[in-house]
Amino acid sequence: MRRLIASGVLVMVVYAIVLIVGTAIAAPTSLASLTQYLSPQYYGELYGGITGDWQEFGQLFTQLQSDLFWKVFLGVITVIPAVYLLHFLIIGAKSFSHDGPEVLFFNAFTRFIHWIGAISFSLLVITGLLIIFGSFFGGGSPIRIARYIHIVCAMIFAVDAVFLFLIWIKDMFPALHDIHWMFILGGYLSKKKKPVPAGKFNAGQKAWFWLATAGGAVMAYTGYIIWGMQGDLDTVRLYAIIHNILGMVLLSLFLTHLYMSLFAIKGSLHSMISGYKPKEEVDILHSRYKYQ
Repeated sequence: MRRLIASGVLVMVVYAIVLIVGTAIAAPTSLASLTQYLSPQYYGELYGGITGDWQEFGQLFTQLQSDLFWKVFLGVITVIPAVYLLHFLIIGAKSFSHDGPEVLFFNAFTRFIHWIGAISFSLLVITGLLIIFGSFFGGGSPIRIARYIHIVCAMIFAVDAVFLFLIWIKDMFPALHDIHWMFILGGYLSKKKKPVPAGKFNAGQKAWFWLATAGGAVMAYTGYIIWGMQGDLDTVRLYAIIHNILGMVLLSLFLTHLYMSLFAIKGSLHSMISGYKPKEEVDILHSRYKYQ
């Protein structure tokens, strides 16, 4: 029965992705109008419109885009990895035995949905940064291609995030012990392996979940408005500012999630491949989780 349900949902996911991509491609009523959205002239008009006359948010957007946004993004992708490198060199990764009993944490369907989200979101980050630093790379076709990939991945992640939200929402509500977890930063500032107050997901993972899903919805909506110039000019400018600022927050948490998944806990990535975590890791890092 579980396999039947999972197969049905999988079909719906694939259908939804195909439907959204197909709708986005077929939205223009003719090939000529589709070409308009893929042409260099479109981007010139798009950004020329956003930064055109300096009325209302025009001046603010232009100043933020040219003087601040790229500097903040540069700071995020250099300072945060540097901090985590320092953590890795001083504190090191937590290690748990994978030879003993293991606890099933993620079923096959959850892992499948997660990997779609992980891949599409990672491509969103990479292409988003290419767009931000497009002028430093000389612009042109590579940056336009990055925009196309960014849009397609945004549509895929938007569908996938709905399923991630439904799958994990019951475990993501804040709890009192999350406050304690935040105060001790999950025990990651200590080399000792002491039980930390966390259920199936800790406070950091919950924060990432809510920002990735709710924040992702805001990013998708503002991105849609920006891309299609849906609305008056000042609305597009304001949404472009929101899109950039929220992008900085999501990028910061994405890098944190990446570090935790690949380096902070040895073999952590294994759980999203096999679905299992070592019992020792669960007892230490998820001490309040009731498993069978």
